[in-house]
Amino acid sequence: MQTAPKLDRLVSIDALRGVAVLGILMMNVQAFAMIAQAYDNPVAHMDMTGANATVWAIANTFFSVKFITIFSALFGAGIMLMVGEGEKTGKHQTRMTWLLVIGLIHAHVFWWGDILVSYALFGMLAVRARNWSVRKLLIWAAVMITVVGLLLTGLFASFTMIPDGIDPIKLGMALAPEDLETLVATYQAGFIEHIGPNSSQALGGEIAGILLFGGRVLGMMFVGMALFKTGFLSASWKSGHYLIIAVIALAVGLGLSAWSTHIALETNFDLAQKWSTFAANYVGSLFAAFGYAALVMLICKAKVFGFIVNIFAATGRMAFTNYLTQTLIMTFIFVGAPGLGLFGTLERVEQAQLVMAVWVLQLIWSPLWLSQFRFGPFEWLWRSLTYGKLQPMAKPTSTTG
Repeated sequence: MQTAPKLDRLVSIDALRGVAVLGILMMNVQAFAMIAQAYDNPVAHMDMTGANATVWAIANTFFSVKFITIFSALFGAGIMLMVGEGEKTGKHQTRMTWLLVIGLIHAHVFWWGDILVSYALFGMLAVRARNWSVRKLLIWAAVMITVVGLLLTGLFASFTMIPDGIDPIKLGMALAPEDLETLVATYQAGFIEHIGPNSSQALGGEIAGILLFGGRVLGMMFVGMALFKTGFLSASWKSGHYLIIAVIALAVGLGLSAWSTHIALETNFDLAQKWSTFAANYVGSLFAAFGYAALVMLICKAKVFGFIVNIFAATGRMAFTNYLTQTLIMTFIFVGAPGLGLFGTLERVEQAQLVMAVWVLQLIWSPLWLSQFRFGPFEWLWRSLTYGKLQPMAKPTSTTG
């Protein structure tokens, strides 16, 4: 008989997940507010000067690929928490199947930038490695992450070998003016109108995400499993070790990302330099993510920050809900009726202001919700679908006497 889902939580993992789910929005907002090409080629849409360039520089240096990397690692750690190292996987495959269904709806109906489809598919594979040693997990992770990095760097390097010069439109890194105008008008027209182009973009993103970037996603799940097994993610290491890791990893990681940002701005995002800026940030994001994680663990060990840690932990416990509600909020703002239809109108400065407003909202509402309920709304839905029956939602009331 299948037991009920465990409720025991590791506050450190929840807090790190809370940081990650908030952090990814600083990059994702671009994919809600502008054409997809602007994510990798910022000059493809809207202004990239002055304060807007500064916002992009901050996001690229401190956020780009860092928090999605942490999120992927925590997904692997979550598999260890839910399944453990036993022979049976319990409801894991059912859980991943429902995540896939939710992800497909999320991607094709609401927003093409979905990560749930990839997580569900690779989560089905990652669970098979749960009994591997830490060493084996890290070796395989290093191989996969390196192969993906070399493959994508080589892909961008091929731009420099195009005999007739680099045309961003022909490479799919920009849109022709008339196509740009049409797409913006379609998104502004209404929710139904945006589904077609959004779904097409989602399909392309899913294929590329699996074939080109999938090795890094699976590799980071393996890293998360390894870090869970070593006690790193449960804040079990000595504070001094976390401090040393944070200082070194952030210095290296943010240093590489800062160099990437500088070269991109210095060359006005010349696609001939894309291979070098991509490679620097690809490697830098790995170090920076590790450094951020170590810093969060260090903060979790310091009792003086308990109140703040608990707020982020609540946000992390509701990461699934917060991730999906970010999409609902952004879709309402940027897609047309019944939404506001502001796609292609808010510059990067305004996008960053919007992100910070959502951060505040989710940091407030998450602990308030969990003070009354056991799960976030979408966590409850996912669990209920997985176990084939409605899970108890309200917290049990204590009785005395």
